[in-house]
Amino acid sequence: MGDILAHESELLGLVKEYLDFAEFEDTLKTFSKECKIKGKPLPKSACGSLRDSKPLIIQKDLLAAFDSGDQREFFDLWEEHIPRSVRDGDSLAQKLEFYLHIHFAIYLLKHSVGRPDKEELDERISYFKTYLETKGAALSQTTEFLPFYALPFVPKPAAHPSFKELFQDSWSPELKLKLEKFLALIFKASNMPKLFTLYKENGQSNKDMLQQLHRQLVEAERRSMTYLKRYNKIQADYHNLIGVTAELVDSLEATVSGKMASTMLRASLAPVKLKDVPLLPSLDYEKLKKDLIWGSDRLKAFLLQALRWRLTTSHPGEQRETVLQAYISNDLLDCHSHGQRSVLQLLNSKSDVVRQYMARLINAFASLAEGRLYLAQSTKVLRLLEERLREEDKDVMTRENVLGALQKFSLRRPLQTAMIRDGLIFWLIDILKEPDCLSDYTLEYSVALLMNLCLRSAGKNVCAQAASLVLKVLSDLLGHENHEIQPYVNGALYSILSIASIREEARAMGMEDILRCFIREGNAEMIRQIEFIIKQLNSEELPDGALESDDDEDEDDEEDHDTMEADLDKDELIQPQLGELSGEKLLTTEYLGIMTNTGKARRKGTAGMQWGGPEPLRRPVTPGGHRTGYPA
Repeated sequence: MGDILAHESELLGLVKEYLDFAEFEDTLKTFSKECKIKGKPLPKSACGSLRDSKPLIIQKDLLAAFDSGDQREFFDLWEEHIPRSVRDGDSLAQKLEFYLHIHFAIYLLKHSVGRPDKEELDERISYFKTYLETKGAALSQTTEFLPFYALPFVPKPAAHPSFKELFQDSWSPELKLKLEKFLALIFKASNMPKLFTLYKENGQSNKDMLQQLHRQLVEAERRSMTYLKRYNKIQADYHNLIGVTAELVDSLEATVSGKMASTMLRASLAPVKLKDVPLLPSLDYEKLKKDLIWGSDRLKAFLLQALRWRLTTSHPGEQRETVLQAYISNDLLDCHSHGQRSVLQLLNSKSDVVRQYMARLINAFASLAEGRLYLAQSTKVLRLLEERLREEDKDVMTRENVLGALQKFSLRRPLQTAMIRDGLIFWLIDILKEPDCLSDYTLEYSVALLMNLCLRSAGKNVCAQAASLVLKVLSDLLGHENHEIQPYVNGALYSILSIASIREEARAMGMEDILRCFIREGNAEMIRQIEFIIKQLNSEELPDGALESDDDEDEDDEEDHDTMEADLDKDELIQPQLGELSGEKLLTTEYLGIMTNTGKARRKGTAGMQWGGPEPLRRPVTPGGHRTGYPA
């Protein structure tokens, strides 16, 4: 209460100023009368009248200086009272200021009786020249002002045809009228009541601050999940390392003294044992799918993003498996639907954001072995991806994710066969002609996909149809600065050189000399692989065991591991506005379901058939898994 009383006079003055400005005359009279009756201290002079009078005085002084030709007085007032942001950023203000400098530069030539004072004239011309060389230089490229840059150097400007207009009687009054209008416009903002200014500034400031804090919160949550995933991986590596160390110490103990030092190492694992990770809440998938099909594009994008984040940010193990199984058992992507409208059709949406986010979600599914199995049960998923890959020319990220999904599909033998039959090898060779035009992700996944398809007899036979082109593209890629692609290039070369006609073409183009150039420049691993390729190049028949069950369609070469690369969540296109739900909050607030989570035993397979020897790759791989180095 004390604070209010201390500032009561000022607060009442603000109210009075606003009522005066808004012309509430009767209200103002009643307000003033009531303040007087209650003994409230009203300011003797309204704040508004003081605020109104100052701009009028400044305008009057500026116009007076203009009329009298007082150059220094005018520009001192101009720089003091015209905001710098207006003078430097407003094109109208810049043009007006240019002509004002001309006005003062030629003022003596127009208003002096007889010959003007030479010293004063030279001073004005010098002032104008300095302006042209500094601030006025910005307008030197404008046709309208270009002739005036010669003004300081013309002996008799009044007689020069280029400046004839400046010396007409109407020029100065017209300029003064423009100046008056400009000043009235500029000072109008300062006449606004202080109460209005306070409301506008604080209201907008608070809104901007809340939006900024909301964006920061979303980003902080994303970073937190990323760091948590890294922490879990580092912790798992630490456990493995301690376990191996303990086994080594056990062996040493048995051979040396029998002391139980390994027990201490194993004990260090106990305090850092991971707690059980809770399952994520169940969702209403019927409502989700309905909104994915019929909702607005913005809602679709946020839902696709949230569903992807559920997969990418969930903890590997039971939590992630439960999320994936819930998606699959509820046919989230409508892979088994025969209706005209399905969630899969979002891949062909007119909205760039929806297309991209659908491609990201499919890529996330394809990153998991069970997800690939779900997507592979319907050929329409593969056909949609291939169609989008060939047609997508607007959004690089969409194409990246479609390509990433197809590359992971190529871990499955039936899908390899379908992609080879659909001519995907020729599409890959075509885009790999210009690798420098591709992003790192597109380049790596394109080469890895090409290699996986070339491991099949059908794929090698396709390459034989354009052997010289395929060999040229692959040999060019050998020298590419992105060294991540080298294992896949080597694997593709080694594989296709098992075809006699391709070996013959390679020898004709001097492939061995090309390869030996890379032996001189490569590292030890690269050298060993190229030596195997040269051996393959010079062989006359297929080496034993070159391919394992190459034409057995029932056998699946898939590496049964999960590869959830960080690229799935990079460069998000959408950010929630104030009050807009996104991510897990959107799912659990609007789409909470009842027991849709279902558990399923984890498929046991040959986990990560990883290439680790000196030979080129001879099994299908995906860049994420190969780079991460999953245990064999």
